[in-house]
Amino acid sequence: MSKTVTPYKNSTLSKKEQIAQMFDAISGNYDRLNRVISFGIDIKWRKKVLRIVAKSNPKIILDIATGTGDLAILMAQTKADKIIGLDISAGMLEVGKQKITDKNLSARIEMVLADSENIPFKDDFFDAITVAFGIRNFENLEKGLAEILRVLKPNGIFVILETSVPEKTPYKQGYAFYSSNILPVIGKLFSKDDVAYGYLSESAAAFPYGEVLNNILRKIGFIAVVAMPQTFGVATIYSASKK
Repeated sequence: MSKTVTPYKNSTLSKKEQIAQMFDAISGNYDRLNRVISFGIDIKWRKKVLRIVAKSNPKIILDIATGTGDLAILMAQTKADKIIGLDISAGMLEVGKQKITDKNLSARIEMVLADSENIPFKDDFFDAITVAFGIRNFENLEKGLAEILRVLKPNGIFVILETSVPEKTPYKQGYAFYSSNILPVIGKLFSKDDVAYGYLSESAAAFPYGEVLNNILRKIGFIAVVAMPQTFGVATIYSASKK
């Protein structure tokens, strides 16, 4: 990333601490707001991630930056025996735990409060690892990716869903206008934290995507790296594996 983007410009807290603070503040409205700002298309993207992961028949799955657990809950449609949702925000996890309880999935899905750059699991532990809209929040991207590689089993699958920037006209111009002008306004209307969705917009614009992110993944040691742009390029699904 060309610059470090943080939620609170004048804060003395680290990016990691600011991220936890921000998501704690917006946790109650996060799911509803996500549906609004993506027009519900994020559900379709997550289902594509599910299909990719399900093909590998994983027994144990880690969902990093799980938030309120949407993707972890979706992974229950695989044959996995255990799904771990990991996040740095206690507020987001509490919302997720209630959703899991309501769906009677507590026996299969466990929510863990932890740092994605210091994953509390042993080497070569997970058959599949996912992260949706979370890697741009890492304080140290390469350290976080190296941790993911460490806990992924050889031949396991790693799938990322992340925002990206359309490169073709008129989608590029439309996305720039929406993310800079509309998204922060919607965020302020729905959220008590009026800087959160400005940060999410700014961080999405600054984050490496496409072949740039592919090359970072390869540098860390991932193999079979593939990027699959979604919906005119406003998001991209990446898949990778481990030797």
